[in-house]
Parts: sequence; C-alpha cells; structure tokens
Amino acid sequence: MDNTDKIIVGLEKAYQKLIEFKKYKKTPIIVSKDGKVVEMNPEEISPSNTVYSK
Repeated sequence: MDNTDKIIVGLEKAYQKLIEFKKYKKTPIIVSKDGKVVEMNPEEISPSNTVYSK
C-alpha cells in the first residue's frame, strides 16, 4: 500500500466519523455544491458512502 492509498483510507475514516458525530449532535453538514454553500441533513447520508473515487 503506497502513501496515496493510506491517505485515502484515512480520509474515509475521518468522513465516517464526521457523519456519525453530526448525527449524534443533530447538526447539518455544510458543503459546497455546484459553487453554492448548502446544508445537508446527516441522516440522509450513509457513513458507508465513499468520499474519494479514482
């Protein structure tokens, strides 16, 4: 496993923890989508989704 793969694995773990934390706190996730800042309900996001795709 090279460094790029290790970084991707780390980002995936951080993403999963973020989703779990936001669900626990019941706060929205703020993201940029199509150049606009939007709020997303963390209940609608699965922690198993991937952040990065090659």
